[in-house]
Amino acid sequence: MKLNKLTSAIIASTALMFGAHSALAAEVEVLHYWTSGGEAKSVAELKKMLEAKGDKWKDFAVSGGGGENAMTVLKTRVVSGNAPTAAQIKGPSIQEWGAEGVLANVDDTATAGKWDSLLPPVVANVMKFQGHYVAAPVNVHRVNWMWVNPAVFKKAGVAVPKTWDEFDAAATKLEKAGFIAVAHGGQPWQDFTVFESIVLGVGGADFYSKSMVKLDQASLKSTTMEKAFETLRMVRKHVDKDFAGRDWNLATQMVINGKAGVQFMGDWAKGEFTAAHKKAGVDFLCLDAPGTADTFTFNIDSFVMFNQNSADAKKGQADLASAIMSPEFQEVFNLNKGSIPARLDVKMDKFDDCAKKSSFDFAATSKKGTLVPSIAHGMAVPSAVAGAMQDVVTQFFNSDMSAKDAVGKLAAVAKFQ
Repeated sequence: MKLNKLTSAIIASTALMFGAHSALAAEVEVLHYWTSGGEAKSVAELKKMLEAKGDKWKDFAVSGGGGENAMTVLKTRVVSGNAPTAAQIKGPSIQEWGAEGVLANVDDTATAGKWDSLLPPVVANVMKFQGHYVAAPVNVHRVNWMWVNPAVFKKAGVAVPKTWDEFDAAATKLEKAGFIAVAHGGQPWQDFTVFESIVLGVGGADFYSKSMVKLDQASLKSTTMEKAFETLRMVRKHVDKDFAGRDWNLATQMVINGKAGVQFMGDWAKGEFTAAHKKAGVDFLCLDAPGTADTFTFNIDSFVMFNQNSADAKKGQADLASAIMSPEFQEVFNLNKGSIPARLDVKMDKFDDCAKKSSFDFAATSKKGTLVPSIAHGMAVPSAVAGAMQDVVTQFFNSDMSAKDAVGKLAAVAKFQ
């Protein structure tokens, strides 16, 4: 994504032109890829809040590609010197954009809103570049969930496993009772989602941070990582034969319909249960993935602010950042999205039991130092590194590769990215 000298020159040569244009209208142009369902409703709420502050919302929605299309458009806009006021970006990509010198400092807004006291330090740091706020967090998704159909376990006469050591025996009993043990979609990102929860459950938060975030070679080559791959192989044998290419929501439907016992997926899966009129704690359970109690892998959506020239545009940007972090927006957005508020003081009265548990664990793990970024969902390392590691995991998942060989390959691709 590096902007070379030529593109920097283009930005410089066009800055005056677009600066003059911005001064003509107090528009707040927001690039995002939330174009359907509850997400679109939430964007509409944000627009309403911003316009109540006297600003004009200019919607710049780019659908498709899980955000990839939006990022392609964003790069073109920035290179041409016409960056939007804000764009939906997350994780290490914020640092990559910051290094290009194109992001706006919103420290004044953050200080006035006391963001440092409202956000866990690990989350606040993701929103900063070189110690300065350049982004506002919208939500927090928890990734290390195990979604369970309790009726399936009851019919099979087996207890829901709490550890990976218990999982193999429980899954085998489910299968003997005629059920699919693990509902899974054979797509690389889904494989990696399961794997990161296994790494967390087998090695703990400190090992996860060293291996999956810091990419420590000793940790990546360790016997603990080898055990994580062996555990993934165990889980793999409990997936049905038709898993290849299955979308995640179809796997969730297998749990909802009582065909399968569990699914390992982030809390966006809860929306499928809710849409099917299922009740948390009764029709389905939201539990920590085995071995991951007292830990939390997070995936955070955020809006990043780009440099603006006019005073009006800067005011609109500050208003947008303030609106995003308001308790009102944090509540309505996350009720629609299935996630939880990023700020720690939002009341959870209107949220369901899964969200309440997630919110409690979010605060608790922040204090314990066991709140860690999801590598599978773009929060831990640059996308090129994550992609290379994901490829190794999927190759292992779909072959007879040994755990020892997988460890070697994982360490190698992490080292040379």
